[in-house]
Amino acid sequence: MSQPKIAVDLILKNLAESSEKSQERAKKASEVLLGPLETDLCPTPYDVVYEEDRVKLKYYKPETVKYKIPLLVVYALINRETMLDLQPGRSVVQSFLDRGLEVYMVDWGYPGRKDQYLTIDDHVNGYMDNMIDFIRKRHGLPKVHLMGICMGGVFCVIYSSLHPDKVQNLVTTVTPTNFDTDKGLLHIWMKSAAADRMSECYRNMPADLMNLGFLLLNPARLIIDKYVGFFENMDNRAFVENFIRMEKWIFDSPDVPGATFRQFITDCYKQNLLIKNRLEVGGKRVNLKNITMPLLNFYGKFDHLVPPEACELLTGEVGSKDKEDICLDTGHIGIYVSSKCQREFAPKIANWLATREADEGPDEGTKEGTKEGTEEKAASKKPARAPRSRGGKTDKAKSGKTGAKKAKPKKSAGSTRSRNTATDKK
Repeated sequence: MSQPKIAVDLILKNLAESSEKSQERAKKASEVLLGPLETDLCPTPYDVVYEEDRVKLKYYKPETVKYKIPLLVVYALINRETMLDLQPGRSVVQSFLDRGLEVYMVDWGYPGRKDQYLTIDDHVNGYMDNMIDFIRKRHGLPKVHLMGICMGGVFCVIYSSLHPDKVQNLVTTVTPTNFDTDKGLLHIWMKSAAADRMSECYRNMPADLMNLGFLLLNPARLIIDKYVGFFENMDNRAFVENFIRMEKWIFDSPDVPGATFRQFITDCYKQNLLIKNRLEVGGKRVNLKNITMPLLNFYGKFDHLVPPEACELLTGEVGSKDKEDICLDTGHIGIYVSSKCQREFAPKIANWLATREADEGPDEGTKEGTKEGTEEKAASKKPARAPRSRGGKTDKAKSGKTGAKKAKPKKSAGSTRSRNTATDKK
């Protein structure tokens, strides 16, 4: 039997061509990496119209307003809201503006040592309630559209249950409400996490430690494969720019206030109180049946942080008759940045809100919700109501005027709000 012949000439030819291509790629990659790159986040212009402690409220105005009611977007305390305006062409915020929807977005800022005592109650019934009241007064409206993302979605669910009279429509995206699932390593880990000891040790939960934990959920893909992909595409300027933007977002992470972290892990991950209607916030029980406004619930089929099993029970527990689940074929972040989801996600929300605005209409018998009422309120430029325990600044603060007076801390049983004014030194 004759031995197979080895095509030496063909092998050498391929090696030569491969070497040539590698040299060309290396040269081009050098030009890309050493040349100017457009990697700035948040390309869409906005105004900061309200400030309170570390928290800011961003306002994005479309060229032509086509909706009666603005949308408030509440992001998670983990990572930053810049994900929704990451880059040109893939911006959820810009998609809303292109359709004429006014957008407000919460920037939670970076917690300091004095913020370690802030609870879920402080964020929901304090900061969120103050900002929603500010928006309602600014536009002369009784209610706002509310959209929550991940942990911010949990805050929005809680808020909508406790203050249903202030929410017109509710949108939740990748929002965990059922924590009794083993579909996802994060849920397994958090059930064993010593949240009390961690918050006591670190005060605020360090962002670097949480990022390490997220990377270890899928180390092969998030630590190795991702950078192999970068090496293979570093001669592609657009790929490099998008890669750097994403890296900036991932590692620009604030710490999480210790008391909030402890309460979220204990009450949600370990005891699953929210979906059972047994969670208490600010001394009041969060009953999902109080959520009677229309609800649109998004989640990702391949989300390893918040799997579908953690999201899909919400619509069955709320009191609303107008509710819808949408499962997209993507992961936790892809729902906001993938080109396919960009064509499905933001347009669906905008159309869904427009349909319900047309069906509901403004309140009758008052100026609230009318064009005249809105213009009259805007002309008066009255300051936002005084926060329960903090001083908030409206857009007047830019000219040196304070929008809201400093409120005296209110003491109540089981609350730590009176401790928020502590001035711990770093």
